[in-house]
Amino acid sequence: MSEKEPSICEEKNYNTLFRKFYEPATKYIYYKCGNLQRAEDIVQNVFVKLWKLCATITFSKAKSYIYTASNHSFLNEVAHEKVVLKHQKTVIENTDHESPDFLIEVEEFRIKLKEAINTLNPKEREVFLMSRIEQKTYKEIAEITGLTVKAIERRMSKALKELRAILGKEIKI
Repeated sequence: MSEKEPSICEEKNYNTLFRKFYEPATKYIYYKCGNLQRAEDIVQNVFVKLWKLCATITFSKAKSYIYTASNHSFLNEVAHEKVVLKHQKTVIENTDHESPDFLIEVEEFRIKLKEAINTLNPKEREVFLMSRIEQKTYKEIAEITGLTVKAIERRMSKALKELRAILGKEIKI
């Protein structure tokens, strides 16, 4: 850190960052998830992490850290929800109808799917999860992200190609 650059570890500097970026970051996540309470929780957790990591993050990079960490936290929550929903759906559908071997294969696939989604580029993962988890249209995703529908289509296409390459061509995503 530069000697002239303020330290985030000083409470007044941290409070300045909080007052300046808490509301905009919360709005940013709210626009992604549509749930104000969830957005506030995510951003608050990011600020807690920022405080814990204050010695390693420079003041000039704090804004970038806040937005990036908020976005990643949101995407991780969405990915986790998808796994939980798929698990619940499978448990309901497979109550004593499937063999233990099949159930093990299903669980292994779930793990592979989660890992495959996590390997996607963050921009593609965001579009994929908004489309497949939140059931948003490309137009809605474009409005949320500020991109064109064509850009959303390209990102979704690339995400699907990457997932097919990882999981196999016989998988319908």
